[in-house]
Amino acid sequence: MANTETALKEALSTIEGATGAALVDYTSGMALGTIGGGNTFDLNVAAAGNTDVVRAKLRTMEHLGLKEQIEDILITLDTQYHLIRLLKGKGGKGLFLYLVLDAGRANLAMARHQLRRIESQLEV
Repeated sequence: MANTETALKEALSTIEGATGAALVDYTSGMALGTIGGGNTFDLNVAAAGNTDVVRAKLRTMEHLGLKEQIEDILITLDTQYHLIRLLKGKGGKGLFLYLVLDAGRANLAMARHQLRRIESQLEV
């Protein structure tokens, strides 16, 4: 089992095109851990903003009476992919992994697969 720091380091180092990653508590909007991003991309701001995305989708699903779980949410930009993966494992309720990918270098299908594997090994 991997802790938060190890899981985020693994995401950044093993997922082709990854430029930033965070573990986020969507009940508070706070990042529990971040890696990457750099001076031009504040992962803490992104964590708070994407918390609103997750909450809105959960609220919409509730209004629609959908009894399913969100696997992941994908946001595509001109040069980036933003992947939000809600945690399902023990202790993961209310948390999501957030991954920023360079669209020119990333293989989206492989990134989703690897993020799923990292999630399965994460112990919060």
